[in-house]
Amino acid sequence: KTLSRDEMGLRQVMSLGTAACLILLAMEASAFSPASLPLSRSSFAPSTSTRAPLQLATAPIASRRSTLAPLRPAAPLRVSMGVDLTTAEPKDVRVLVAGCTGYIGRFVTKELISRGYNVVAFSREKAGVGGKKSMDDVRADFKGADVRFGDVTDMQSLTDVGFKDKVDVVVSCLASRTGGIQDSNDIDYQASLNCLEALRAQGGSHYVLLSAICVQKPLLEFQRAKLKLEEAIQAQGDVTYSIVRPTAFFKSLAGQVSIVKGGNPYVMFGDGEICKANAISEADLAIVMADCITQKDRYNKVLPVGGPGKPVTPLEQSEILFNLFDKEPKYIRVPIGVFDAIIGAIEFFSNFFPSLVDTAEFAKIGRYYATEDMVGPSYGTTTLEDFFKDVAENGLEGQELGDQAVFNIDGK
Repeated sequence: KTLSRDEMGLRQVMSLGTAACLILLAMEASAFSPASLPLSRSSFAPSTSTRAPLQLATAPIASRRSTLAPLRPAAPLRVSMGVDLTTAEPKDVRVLVAGCTGYIGRFVTKELISRGYNVVAFSREKAGVGGKKSMDDVRADFKGADVRFGDVTDMQSLTDVGFKDKVDVVVSCLASRTGGIQDSNDIDYQASLNCLEALRAQGGSHYVLLSAICVQKPLLEFQRAKLKLEEAIQAQGDVTYSIVRPTAFFKSLAGQVSIVKGGNPYVMFGDGEICKANAISEADLAIVMADCITQKDRYNKVLPVGGPGKPVTPLEQSEILFNLFDKEPKYIRVPIGVFDAIIGAIEFFSNFFPSLVDTAEFAKIGRYYATEDMVGPSYGTTTLEDFFKDVAENGLEGQELGDQAVFNIDGK
């Protein structure tokens, strides 16, 4: 049988399957989190053995509140004509949370409800991983909040539903689910910008953004989208802002817990020492986000945030897990160079198969989070070892990786 050009091309792409499988599985070992993660196509230079971490600043471990060092000098304090958030009763402050059903957004929304704020939880009609949450599910999850349904990418829907009453504060926990090129610009940039513009139009007071530490070294589409949004926030003068850049989330490091528990090898790149992170728990990060509403020393600042304790490498993470489950250490070590070969091949074939453009971007995301340090000032009380111990006792309920899942490894 004579093969068409497309069929021949597809067969060549499929021949990369074995290497791609190793790459995707190894991504579970990295601190990959598009939610902590966007923003035009780029290529990666081969990594070197000596790299500066994204954020070298350190600070003493804090309890529920701490002083966070700004990434850059703070801009002059803008005075909003809205409510004085530092003195107002929480019940008199309406806070709209965009991205409330996301991994971090859910904890932020519940933290704000617990503090007594007048919370508007703005959600899609089909929310959660894979759109599995119904409107009734979302209402049940956020008792005490005014749950509203609409589309953050549609300005009319956002203003007519989300902002039908005057909003004082917006907390945006929006993040693209995949990190793909269009998804990144639609969500990481435009949707969050829509929320900012709606708040400004109403004469609101403050905007809190969940960004990511990785925008300090923007090589990916979603990172460039987030950075573009940050610049737009800082350029306007109508509302004050707090931009929170977390390092990594515990969920990002949860993918191999069940693998090690089952006696299987831990997958890592090289010798396991090429990247490190001090990830932060969702509860500790929610506290940071909520505190930004009332603490003036966090106004008009970019705030890098990490979890307590020293940053740990993938090798150190594996040692915690092997000790926790009393398993003999064994590893699958994947050379970083494999990433470069896969990315190069996919980018070549994307010239003939446009659908592969996002696939190349996903591979770049995997490489980035497998090679770059994610380090920030320490905050909170829950360490990664605490998290692993909890998972060992209670399982991974609530840590589903969703669109980040590989080979159906979704934390269950």
